[in-house]
Amino acid sequence: VQLQASGGGLVQAGDSLRLSCTASGQTFNNYVVAWFRQAPGKGREFVAAIRLSSSNTYYGDSVKGRFITSRDNAKKSVYLQMNSLKPEDTAVYYCAASRTIILSSFRNEHGYANWGQGTQVTVSS
Repeated sequence: VQLQASGGGLVQAGDSLRLSCTASGQTFNNYVVAWFRQAPGKGREFVAAIRLSSSNTYYGDSVKGRFITSRDNAKKSVYLQMNSLKPEDTAVYYCAASRTIILSSFRNEHGYANWGQGTQVTVSS
């Protein structure tokens, strides 16, 4: 499956932004899709994940309560609604997908074989 991430931009602290991750190719409904982010000079951080077959969601501690991930299986799309954005949310955001990943590995970037190209989110103070 090929992934295309979009929706990034420059916003002010406290604003909201919605990222999209759209898939093309094979059936998408049995995948887990995750969002990761990477700030300059830092490693890739787990943000959120959603199991498309059940809509069960999982979040990193730094975004819990502010970000929401959802899916539209008919559109082969997954969304990341980001609210109450902070300057420390500034990063390149990636979506990733796996058909075989297990729950205990959701937060591990190495468990995902398919990656989108990344979209820049910049939050000014």
